[in-house]
Amino acid sequence: MRAVVFDGGLRILRRFPKPEIPSGWALIRVLRAGICRTDIEITRGYRSYRGVLGHEFVGVVEQCHDPLWVGKRVIGEISVGCGRCEQCANELARHCPRRRTLGILNLNGCMADFCVLPVSNLHLVPASLPDRTAVLIEPLSAACEILEQLDPEGSERALVLGDGPVGILCAWVLSTILPHVTLAGHHPEKLERARWRTVRTALSGADKGPLADIVVEATGSGEGIAHAMALCRPRGRIVLKTTTASRTKVDLSTLVINEQILIGSRCGRFKAGLNVLESYPDIPLNRLISDDYPLERALEGFERATARDTLKVVLNMREKS
Repeated sequence: MRAVVFDGGLRILRRFPKPEIPSGWALIRVLRAGICRTDIEITRGYRSYRGVLGHEFVGVVEQCHDPLWVGKRVIGEISVGCGRCEQCANELARHCPRRRTLGILNLNGCMADFCVLPVSNLHLVPASLPDRTAVLIEPLSAACEILEQLDPEGSERALVLGDGPVGILCAWVLSTILPHVTLAGHHPEKLERARWRTVRTALSGADKGPLADIVVEATGSGEGIAHAMALCRPRGRIVLKTTTASRTKVDLSTLVINEQILIGSRCGRFKAGLNVLESYPDIPLNRLISDDYPLERALEGFERATARDTLKVVLNMREKS
């Protein structure tokens, strides 16, 4: 099969071995796969991962021990736990100490003709949701994780730093709960695409109003946390979404002096993302997609994904170059 592989360099292999199907797992023919910031950071050394890239996908089950799944269009939770530890027992496989993560940790990813996941990780894609937007359920669910972690009262003032796909999705999700959400970024064209519901936008460096109760740091930069601390009120909460291969020294004294709470935030439950889509069918996910590339042009897709004016690049397995 064809696969996009990082093994110290980014390559497209046309004779990569088709994955074996463990008991209780499904073989999925990938239809589309998204290129996200984490994939780009892996090519810069993040997590020292080697293998097939990709964890955002929509596909069709090709083989499975349960025939009811065969032929179904699916998306899949990306973390596979051991099934025996306390974290797995509490439905937190994404924090299992022995977990494997699709395209990130010890499990080949979805930028290939086929990938494999446990059936328990799969979710059916609603018939009304096109492939092009179904691929965005994973980052949408990661944005929804903020609500589970913060459990906001509903009156807080929120500020999201970073106008990439994750930042925009976080602003959209927060706006379903909070009346005052501002998204700050460097790119006017991205901020224009981010306008939905009551989300306000502001260029970085412009006045953002009073210090925020909640600040979400999604800049993709190691320096973003310093800005987040400066813009968060005393005893406010900061949610850190950025993952980066770079190592940045940060003075955390402000965090202590202002008694701010710092929360790391990663993956979310797909059920939460699907619930948001059901409750808000007008959420404009399609605006986030800047380009589609066939798998054969994945290297061009990665280059495009790093451009300043790009939001989301999607690889289309069905298209030929």
